[in-house]
Amino acid sequence: MPKISTKNVSGADNQQERLRISSWIVGFVDGEGCFSVSIFKNRTTKSGFQVMPEFVVTQGQKSLDSLQIIKDFFGCGAIYVNRRYDNHKENIYRYCVRSTKDLSEKIIPFFKANKLLTYKKNDFETFCKAVEMKLSNLHLTADGLQSFRDLKNPQRLIRRTLEGPEKIESELHSDV
Repeated sequence: MPKISTKNVSGADNQQERLRISSWIVGFVDGEGCFSVSIFKNRTTKSGFQVMPEFVVTQGQKSLDSLQIIKDFFGCGAIYVNRRYDNHKENIYRYCVRSTKDLSEKIIPFFKANKLLTYKKNDFETFCKAVEMKLSNLHLTADGLQSFRDLKNPQRLIRRTLEGPEKIESELHSDV
C-alpha cells in the first residue's frame, strides 16, 4: 500500500480516502494490534510502581511500510526494531504509542469512532478505562494501583517477566 497523506481532508476525495484508510487501520489492528497496560516496579516513582498503557502493532520487516502508514496517519508514536527473528528470518517491528496524551487524544477517539470488530473491542474498552484512570492519577496511590490490577479478568492474559511487570493485554497478542 502506498504512503497516504491524511492532511487537508476537506474535499470529498480526501474524505473518501480517509474513510478507506480508517477502515484498513481498524482491520489491521483487529488482526495485528495490541492494547496493553503494564505495571512495573520503579523505585523513582512516588508509589514505587509505574503504570504504562501502550498501543502496539507488530509486523515483519517485509511489511514495515504498513506500520509507517499507521504512524503517519496518527501523527504520533514511534517504530522500533526488535532484533528477534520470526520463522521467516526477518526482523520484527513495533509501532508503539505510549504517550498518555496521544493515547487519549488520538488513538482512543479514533477507535471509538471506528469500531473494532473482533474480541479485541473488549480489550480496547478495558484499555480506555485504564487510560482514564491514569489521567485521573489513580496510579499514584496503593488503592489506585489495585484498581488497575482489578481491570483484569479471566479472559485477559496476565504476564510476569523476569523483571516482574504485570501486563494486561489483548488476548491474541503478547508483547514482542
